[in-house]
Amino acid sequence: MLWDKQDRLKPDLAIIIAVAVLLVYGLMAVYSATQSANPIIQNNFGKQFIWMLVGIIVASTIMLIPFKFFYDQAYLFYAVAIFLLILVLIIGGGTGVKRWFYIGPLRLQPSEFAKLATLFALAKYASGQQRDMNNLRDLAIAFLIVLVPTLLIIKEPDLGTALVIMAIVLPVLFWAGLSLFTVFVLLAPLIVMVSAFTFTSFFIAMVTITAVMILSGRGPRVIIPNFLLNIFVGIMTPMLWGNLHAYQRSRILTFLGIEKDPQGLGYQVLQSKVAIGSGGLWGKGWTEGTQTQLRFLPEQHTDFIFSVVGEEFGLFGVIVILLAFLVILWRALNIAADSKNAFAGLVVVGSVVILAFHVLVNSGMTVGVMPVTGLPMPFLSYGGSAMLTNMVIIGLILNAGIRKFNYV
Repeated sequence: MLWDKQDRLKPDLAIIIAVAVLLVYGLMAVYSATQSANPIIQNNFGKQFIWMLVGIIVASTIMLIPFKFFYDQAYLFYAVAIFLLILVLIIGGGTGVKRWFYIGPLRLQPSEFAKLATLFALAKYASGQQRDMNNLRDLAIAFLIVLVPTLLIIKEPDLGTALVIMAIVLPVLFWAGLSLFTVFVLLAPLIVMVSAFTFTSFFIAMVTITAVMILSGRGPRVIIPNFLLNIFVGIMTPMLWGNLHAYQRSRILTFLGIEKDPQGLGYQVLQSKVAIGSGGLWGKGWTEGTQTQLRFLPEQHTDFIFSVVGEEFGLFGVIVILLAFLVILWRALNIAADSKNAFAGLVVVGSVVILAFHVLVNSGMTVGVMPVTGLPMPFLSYGGSAMLTNMVIIGLILNAGIRKFNYV
């Protein structure tokens, strides 16, 4: 059977309540951000409400389907996702980008589906009985599973979603048995990349990385290849920097000196910080935010919806939202830890990473401590594809919780 009746009425109540709180706050924020806008944007509240209802139905359905179905179809989902990512590059639409399929009034983003499909494929591969994530061959295949959709999404270009998919890899593989030393070896090139723009920081990074490898007891066969690889990364990073898209370089540079560009890209974050700061402890009241209603906030119903919450509901509203996310993530990790099904546990861990990455980057972006990546706030930001993806994630987490004592 596609679904069963086992424990159907025992989902995690704390997660359900937390999601309900976020959905209510999200609807209120979207309404406030669009009710004084032009008629086209005003319609977004109604659309978001419909997407929310559809999402609830989807999450409820996902919750009833045995995890074996997702395990059996994981590679098929992955193949479909790759096909759609290639197809959108050929016939997709967008303003200067190719990220969406336009089907009548609907705009669908295949990269949202690709996040889950990639997670399914990675979890199925890593949970195989003969897999050893510390084995070079198994590890390389796992990274290849993630690399293919990542490169296709970067081509759109959609750097934010590509970063989300890349963020899944190490936590999922670590949960599947990847050693801490291997995690360090994999992260070392990233450390070198960040430090490669000045000789002093590059030198300190290389000395530190090499010292850790020596102190870990590894021999020359491990240390020397990794040393040479990190040297290569350090040399190539400045060269690759010059090949980034102009908007990508601008976002990184604005992130490093946000106040120096108040009329350019930094304007978005500057207005966002003003809105949040003016909200105070309790906020200005629903639909009473001056920054929001006078539309100083750019993309306020999508990327910067968190700023609307901060201005109109104040620090109290921000804390409520962050606590709701914390409840979801904490309960989900408990479910993953208790799950007897290795595949289900890895899917839940990956789901936690997806949600946490979105929350961290979006909230950090609105207060100027993260670059503007275009990642929406889960359950709050306007957007049908993102809403459905997030509700599927909740359905998967609740599903794993219901069947956490099942081995299949």
